Amino acid sequence: MSTISTKGTAVVTGASSGIGAIYADRLARRGYDLILVARNAGRLQERAQRLAAETGRTVEVLAADLTKASDLRAVEARLREDARITALVNNAGVGATAPLLDADVDAMEAMIQLNVTALTRLTYAAVPGLVKRGGGLVINIASIAGIAPEILNGTYGGTKAFVVAFTQSLHHELAGKGLRAQAVLPGATRTEFWGVAGVPVEHLPQEIVMPAEEMVDAALAGLDQGELITIPALPDAADWQAYEDARQKLKPNLSHASAAARLKPAA
Repeated sequence: MSTISTKGTAVVTGASSGIGAIYADRLARRGYDLILVARNAGRLQERAQRLAAETGRTVEVLAADLTKASDLRAVEARLREDARITALVNNAGVGATAPLLDADVDAMEAMIQLNVTALTRLTYAAVPGLVKRGGGLVINIASIAGIAPEILNGTYGGTKAFVVAFTQSLHHELAGKGLRAQAVLPGATRTEFWGVAGVPVEHLPQEIVMPAEEMVDAALAGLDQGELITIPALPDAADWQAYEDARQKLKPNLSHASAAARLKPAA
């Protein structure tokens, strides 16, 4: 049984399997009590009982389908009202691999609802209380598709680009108020995600597929090292810093009173 003093309560979405389940395990072993959120109540309850027995932490279950307004609002209410909450892991999400001409727009809208709208509403519900209580932690699971949208379905890449930008904004606005934010950008990871998205993970080049446990452990190592953006597979953090430096270099010239000379009509 764990003897680690509590770090408060972490809410983990999509916690019944895959990346979310591993985050739940790792955070419990780091001293967090847990509120596990997912659609599959049976799997969630089994995981909660096992985690509680193995770690000695308090593990609660909140069964919810975050694409349903009533379920989403229930989770929001818990995030707003429970003063024990110190961390939120926005892991719940879905992917797609079909190109635009082959994709179902209704499925794309549902993906936006889960990957963007639900994540945003949960963050807005949690953050004011975290700040009021002196700070806390928000981990948002994005994807390398957020910075390389060409590699998968474009709408999926767009949702994950939102997650990256949203996390950067959280850091910019609230780091001074004690809020820690991290966006995790996994590459291909061995989970059920791929089968649901339409391409079984066994069909991917195995040299690019990372075990989910290794991915989460790397992401938490990045968190411990103070990273805002963590790409678990990236060998050299200086490569991300160069990318970020190039982005920052653009900022002074993104808005002027006159169009760039290169874009003005020829005399």
